[in-house]
Amino acid sequence: AGELRIAQRAGVPGASLILHGNNKSPSELARAVDYGVSLVVVDSDDEITRLSDIAARRGRRQQVLVRVTPGVEAHTHAHVTTGTDDQKFGFPLSSGSAHRAVSRVVDAPGLELVGLHSHLGSQITRPDVFLTAADRLVALMADTARTHGVPLRRLDLGGGLGIAYLPEDEPPDVRDLAPVVVERVRKACADAGIPMPRLAVEPGRAIAGPTTVTLYTVGTIKRRHGLRTWVSVDGGLSDNPRPALYDASYTAGLAARTTTRSAHETVTVCGRHCESGDVVVDSARLPTDLAVGDLLAVPASGAYHRSMANNYNAQPRPPVVAVRDGAARLVVRGETLDDVLRLDVP
Repeated sequence: AGELRIAQRAGVPGASLILHGNNKSPSELARAVDYGVSLVVVDSDDEITRLSDIAARRGRRQQVLVRVTPGVEAHTHAHVTTGTDDQKFGFPLSSGSAHRAVSRVVDAPGLELVGLHSHLGSQITRPDVFLTAADRLVALMADTARTHGVPLRRLDLGGGLGIAYLPEDEPPDVRDLAPVVVERVRKACADAGIPMPRLAVEPGRAIAGPTTVTLYTVGTIKRRHGLRTWVSVDGGLSDNPRPALYDASYTAGLAARTTTRSAHETVTVCGRHCESGDVVVDSARLPTDLAVGDLLAVPASGAYHRSMANNYNAQPRPPVVAVRDGAARLVVRGETLDDVLRLDVP
């Protein structure tokens, strides 16, 4: 509901929206139907029943995609792997659950099945996993056409395309990946004797991730002889819990001064929270004359930082500033301590 409200407030029409989620509430589904959301990705048997009833009561047939778990290992961290059988998302293909879900949707009075959806995980750097998933989903599309006489016209292979967080990272380029995936789906459809569907992917991180830099102020520097140097900043897992959640790696650079004649050393940039795992950058090369008050810039922080931000230790969340052509504009104001306490009931 929160993401839907953001889209509504920005003036995005329902016809441009797809609603996701493994546990959508009845009120969320009702809001989506009422706003005319183009596609709902159904994720469970409960949701098929729930959404069909809601749409039917409104005299509507909601177009849906069935989320299929194709049993494909994305070769990424276990906490962001979503295409294997044993996890909370979708209907597994290997057990026949996906086939049964398709049948249920075809028979549901308030639903119209228009296609299939899969999502393999996050920070995917191996293009071949999308090809394997495409083969398996096209096979299910062909089975649906044979069994139910329903030609599926949409195939969504989800998101997860990785980006570069470190200088040595070389993620696949969507411009290189797209024609390979399109050709694979075209061939699989031709071999199966079904029409080529409208093909979609959801490269959210690849769009948002590289666009944002997070700025921190150095507050404390601790040099532990024979161990490491700890550089504490005025944030941490309250604005970016990803390193603590699944070992996400970042780099950092000095932003306070444009030049420095100092040598560099490897330090650990840590947050200000009461957790030993509150690390922003495990190994950052920074000048040895780094000082309290310096600004550090952490790039590639546009994906999931703001959406995962929290008030741990009653830390206010930072502002968001848009910068273009040398001009800055406040987009989201920074929280105050009064904001953090606003919902407390005296």
